[in-house]
This record gives sequence, C-alpha cells and structure tokens, in this order.
Amino acid sequence: MRCTGKTIIMCAAAGMLLTGCALSGSSDAAVRYEAEHYNKSIYTADLFAEDLCVATEDVPLENAPETGTFTAAALFDVDRSETDFAYHVHERLYPASTTKIMTALVAIKNANLSDIVTVGADADAGSFAPDEQTCGLKEGDKLTLEDLLYGLLLYSGNDNAVAIADYVGGSMEGFAELMSEEAASLMATESHFLNSNGLHDEDHYTTAYDLYLIFNECIKQEAFMDIIESKAYTADITGSDGVKRQITWEPTSFYALGEAELPQNATIIGGKTGTTQEAGNCLILLTEDGQDKPYISVVMGADTKSILYEDMTGIIEAIPEDG
Repeated sequence: MRCTGKTIIMCAAAGMLLTGCALSGSSDAAVRYEAEHYNKSIYTADLFAEDLCVATEDVPLENAPETGTFTAAALFDVDRSETDFAYHVHERLYPASTTKIMTALVAIKNANLSDIVTVGADADAGSFAPDEQTCGLKEGDKLTLEDLLYGLLLYSGNDNAVAIADYVGGSMEGFAELMSEEAASLMATESHFLNSNGLHDEDHYTTAYDLYLIFNECIKQEAFMDIIESKAYTADITGSDGVKRQITWEPTSFYALGEAELPQNATIIGGKTGTTQEAGNCLILLTEDGQDKPYISVVMGADTKSILYEDMTGIIEAIPEDG
C-alpha cells in the first residue's frame, strides 16, 4: 500500500515534468491535498511501529524458564526495540487486574489529575465480593483523580477503577469505549475491554503482546511512572458527612512486599499484578539492567503467585549480559 501510493504520486509528478504542463486550478489543489494528507496517512503506521518491539512468532531465550508454568510470557528490550523472548504472546487471555494499566492510561490522557471525584454507589467498597480487592472507598467520598490512580495501580482497588470509569467516561460503558479507542490507537487490536478493573467477563480479553503495547505507552507518561515507582501513598479523603480521613495504600507486588526474591541482574521499577481464577496469575513489569536500560516483561496465566514470581525472575535474569 505504501509503495503503491508513493508510486502514484511520483508518476504524476514525473508526467507533469515530461509534458511541461503547469499546475493550475483543480489539479493543483488535488496534488497539494495528496502531498499534505494522503502521504501522512500512509506513513503513520510505519513511523509508529519504528520504536516498537515486534513479535510475530515465538522467540526463544537461552536459560529462560520452562514454558510449562505459564500460558504466555515475553521480554522486550525497550531501547533496542527488540523482542528477546516471546511465548504465545498473541494468544487471547483474560487480563485480570493488569487491565488497570489501560484504565490509568485513559484517565491520564482524558482528565486532570487534580480534579475532585465524588464516589458513586457502584464504586462503594461494600458493593464488591469479599475476595475482590478494594481500597475502602465509600459512597459520597471525595478525593482527587490522582488519589484514585494511586490506589488503582498500587493496591489494585476495584472500587477505585469503577470511580475512575464513572468520572472519566460518564459510565462504565462510556469508559470502555475510551479504552477501545485507546487500544486501537496503539494497534492493540487483539484486545476487547468491557470494564476498568478486569473482573472476569468472557468478552473482556487481551494478549501478552497487547499488554506490552499498552504498558509501553503508559511508561511514557510521567504521572504513571511516579505512581508505579512509589513504595506507598496516603490519600486524603472527605466523607459524605464532611469528615476527613486518610488511607494508605501499598503495592501488591511480591517484589515490593519482600515476598519474592529480586532478580540479581536488574532493578524492578514497577508494574501491575493481576489475579482471577479464570486468568490465573499475571504480572507486567518495567525493569532496568545494570546499564540502566529498560525492559518490559510479561507473564500471564501462572498457576500460583509464587510460581509467577519465579517465572518472572527467571525471565529477567535471562537478559543477555551484553543487553
């Protein structure tokens, strides 16, 4: 398609030079339009993909963990735009709370973090099942969108995810539309999002590669990086009765909690966990090697949390010594 369009324009230009015809009237306007608009659309995808890691098939990595312990996994060299390891990265899977990286991205791009949000009844922590993680929000609470994002990404609050969706998208359905639009703009075309928290729905799915595309955009946002690098965050909340209170949220990652052995050759910057019965245990991370070069790693569908972190550590420690 690119070569065809370019050839048409080149041939038209050559024809005008050979015949000695001068541009005038409608033909002049048509050529100007083609040069200013048509060419741009042709090259947009190519230029966008220049800085992305590509994975069209499995990519083996020496000393990587056995692939029987997870459903999909990958390691992406961000600086070199290279895929160092890929296993079933285009398989459709349930994302669980890794969904929340997209929720954060949409919120950051579409609203002011200083905005005050009033929590609705559907985001009240009491409206969730006991095994569904919440940040303790109550109907009528007032707090900033930034506060909500910290609870969303650090503590994985499903209540925060709903409050964000209601505020930014007007409803869960409206927010899901924004998620779909953002996914399309990032070429994450193997995903379908129906909610902001990742609670199970058969039609809510993604792939390990799409998660990479989304996370790769997330880490370009200063606000996102500030959050995932934090060790804890205290939110100031005003209740519906006007009484102020504070809630402190810490990361759910076993790395941050000291419950998983850290990789020997890399520094964990931050990321997002996700667990449901249907999705298994999932994790996407940003790390830096000994030369401060960034890597994005993904593991999806590990049987247990302990295996998840063993797999992730194994993948990270398999980073080639020469980068």
